[in-house]
Amino acid sequence: MTISLEQAQTIAAAALAHGTEQGFNPLTVAVLDPGGAIVALARQDGSGFLRPDLAVAKASGVLALGMTNRAIAARAADSPEFFTSVANLAGGKILSVPGGVFVKDAAGTLLGAVGVTGDASLNDEAAALAGIEAAGLVAVTGAE
Repeated sequence: MTISLEQAQTIAAAALAHGTEQGFNPLTVAVLDPGGAIVALARQDGSGFLRPDLAVAKASGVLALGMTNRAIAARAADSPEFFTSVANLAGGKILSVPGGVFVKDAAGTLLGAVGVTGDASLNDEAAALAGIEAAGLVAVTGAE
């Protein structure tokens, strides 16, 4: 089971709309399937050119390690050498800040992950949550 293109596009559009409504800086949203492939990527006007890579890294990191960004942050704080090694192995596609969110269906099946970047990390995460909710799916951040 994987996230559909329609679901991914809904997530991206709703996340961007949430950011606009809240007055966030321009956002970039990446929606990945469980294998880390990009299903949808959207970048608002004015969002920096590195933002797509950051959005992918936020989503990719949670999928690659099978843990939330908060768990990754705790692990990075406890063992910076481990985090640095893993980030290098992943080609830099792992970040330890909020904004990368698992996406599951109502039964708890992993469908993929969303990464949002452009504003403060908790605002990025809020935009991801709004997008996932708009698609009728379940978000897992580690803050639950």
